[in-house]
Formats: sequence, C-alpha cells, structure tokens
Amino acid sequence: MPELPEVEALREFLDSHLVGQEIARVLPLAISVLKTYDPPLTAVEGATVTAVDRHGKWLDISAGGLHLVTHLARAGWLQWKDEFPAAPPRPGKGPLALRTVLAAGGGFDLTEAGTTKRLAVHLVHDPAEVPGIARLGPDPLADDFDRDAFAALLAGERRQIKGALRDQSLIAGIGNAYSDEILHVARMSPFKPVQNLDENATTVLYEALRSTLREAVERSRGVAAGRLKAEKKSGLRVHGRTGQPCPVCGDTIREVSFSDSSLQYCATCQTGGKPLADRRLSRLLK
Repeated sequence: MPELPEVEALREFLDSHLVGQEIARVLPLAISVLKTYDPPLTAVEGATVTAVDRHGKWLDISAGGLHLVTHLARAGWLQWKDEFPAAPPRPGKGPLALRTVLAAGGGFDLTEAGTTKRLAVHLVHDPAEVPGIARLGPDPLADDFDRDAFAALLAGERRQIKGALRDQSLIAGIGNAYSDEILHVARMSPFKPVQNLDENATTVLYEALRSTLREAVERSRGVAAGRLKAEKKSGLRVHGRTGQPCPVCGDTIREVSFSDSSLQYCATCQTGGKPLADRRLSRLLK
C-alpha cells in the first residue's frame, strides 16, 4: 500500500505536471471507484488545476473550486501518460479504474490490481466532506508535530505500539511498512504496549518516526511515478525482508503473520533476542 512518503512523492510529481493545466475529461472505468455523484465528474471538465495537496495517504487535486480526492488503497497506483490512444478505453477491462485527460494531452490513469477493489475517488467541494479525511489525525511531518504533541497523542493509549502507529485517526499516513521500519529504528517490539513507554522511550520513538519518514520522502523525491514502488522496496530495512539479514546486526529478519497482513522485525534489535510467537495470540513483550 502506498503510504505517506510515496503519496507525498506523487503529490510533488503531480504538482509539477498538473498545476496550470486544464482538465479535458475524467473517465471512471471501474464501477467501484467513484464514491460520490454530486457534483458529477463532468463538473471539473474545462477547469484548471490550481493545487495538489496530500492528506495522510489521500491525494487532493483542486480544480474549479472542487477537489478530486483519491485514496489508492492497498493495490492502487497512479500512472502518468504523456499521451493516450485516440480510442477511449473500455470499462471493466483490466486494472484501469479511472482516466484523467488534460486538454494539452497526456494525464494519468488510476489502476488497481487484484479482485478486491478498494481504490476510492471522491469529487467534493471540501476535502473534509470525505469521511476518511475528516477523521485523520495530525500529519507526522507537519512543523507543529513536535515531541510534546506526539506524547499527548499517546497519553491514555492501551494498544500495542504498531497498532497505534497505523491508526489513521491518531497519526495520518503511516501504514504497515513504515510502522515496521519506525519500530526497527527505535529498537522496539511491535507488541510493546504504548502505556509502557517512559519519557525517554517516547522521545526515541518520536525521533525514529520523524527520521524514517523524512528519509523515505527524500529518497522518493524526484523519482518518476512509475518507479516509486521499486524505490520504496529498495529503501526498506526490515519490512518485506523475511529471512534476510538485518542491516544493523546481521540477525535473520523474522515475521509474524495475521489473516490479512504480516509484520517483520529483528529479534536482536527489537525484542532482546526473543522471537515473537507467530499469530495474533502472541504474548506481548514488555
């Protein structure tokens, strides 16, 4: 799933390619992709793009006083096209979900692989009209997201750290991959309860969060949209690297599997050398 660093890179890419351009057509090609119908997509046809923003993992294209807002979900992606075939695409064929065509030619496709369709597009007057955006917590790279603001968010939490980091209503933009990366940098078990963090551990976790996300954004900056997925994978230290050596200590990276996801960690770096039991009933490590 694209997370904050990749979506921020897409935002920067689109900002340089879309702002000042006129939208000619927006064509929904998968019945599941469009989540709003008033105003219709035709309302942005002929409008000029004025800004491209990001809200957590959401992309927000402003044009004609409206906001074309997209969440790429787990298997969605954006593909830039310098030109399109003359014949319009056929709905329901392949992964293509929505096409945005510019008056000057070119534009972008939204695609989604697999059979589970969760990619979402909304056209609204205000991004806050989208429930997924309205419930977002603060952006972890915002200037005012300091250590004290982070500590205040964690106050009263009783969850495991990984679950808290992934909660979009608590902190916007962090998903499965970067929560693994943050916890590896912080040298903390993903199962450690938030309430067990002391002042020093809270500071360590905050610094790991900010440095991990900032470094990922910097790696992605300037990378073409088509190469961002590969760039993300190449920069990950533990996530998706089960069985490989930890880049810090050389121990074998381990995995805990769940019904619809998995996490990766280094036992030496994060759990005092003790492997976590694989499955959700794993006992919490203090």
